[in-house]
Amino acid sequence: MWGSVRCAVESEALFSYLSCEARVPLDHPLRPIQKIVDEALGALTGEFDKLYAKFGRPSIPPEKLLRALLLQAFYSVRSERQLMEQLGYNLLFRWFVGLSLDAEVWDVTVFTKNRERLIAGDIASKFMAAVLNQEQVKALLSDDHFSVDGTLIEAWASMKSFRPKDGSGEPPAPGRNGERDFHGEKRSNQTHASITDPNARLYRKGPGQPAKLAYLGHVLMENRHALVVDTRLTLATGTAEREAGLEMVAARPGNHRITLVADKSLPSRRRGLTTWPGLWPICGTTM
Repeated sequence: MWGSVRCAVESEALFSYLSCEARVPLDHPLRPIQKIVDEALGALTGEFDKLYAKFGRPSIPPEKLLRALLLQAFYSVRSERQLMEQLGYNLLFRWFVGLSLDAEVWDVTVFTKNRERLIAGDIASKFMAAVLNQEQVKALLSDDHFSVDGTLIEAWASMKSFRPKDGSGEPPAPGRNGERDFHGEKRSNQTHASITDPNARLYRKGPGQPAKLAYLGHVLMENRHALVVDTRLTLATGTAEREAGLEMVAARPGNHRITLVADKSLPSRRRGLTTWPGLWPICGTTM
């Protein structure tokens, strides 16, 4: 008797009459974000058509791929493999991306390959521009007051790959992760380069900090609601943060005077910031 009841309960649990849409609360913060994202993706239809052929095997829809990448950023998912795992069982993720309960999750290598195609097509910057161009977003942005900051982005390159450009120097010890002794060896970006990522630069974030192979990321933020309005990725050089900041400010529409807040790592006004027309620097102010 008990076995029959237990079997009936387990069978009932196999069926669900609620969609992913019904399971997401009406006041969930992803709901208004989804509307903004959908409008921006609609404006990029022509760009997507240029990247994808009209024949051949069906690929991952670029709209769904971009939504998945947004979730990875929102929820700090550490890898695309973990992102695919989350899409397998997380109903909130499936709803936002646009996957039904029965839809199969993509293979992670296929996902990565399609992501690289979007990067090559500069879709990320076009998507951000489409978001910022929406009237409901424009109403939140300041045209006069901005902040700029930079961050260190570590390269996917080992310090063991930082070898002399002339081919000298001893190679690492045999093995998958062979050791190499750097003591007493003078290394700089002028004489050395990574053999796995030649664009990475040896860079130290500050005094007393270790030098790492890295790039620099830069963000321009408006000060009314602290929303990002522009980004840059540059080589890690001593002047990159200042140059990227001025470049992002120059790209802002209009020809009126604006204020720019920067941290103390940027140079003072006497070192060149006031030479930019219409820019009133407020340097030395921490954000």
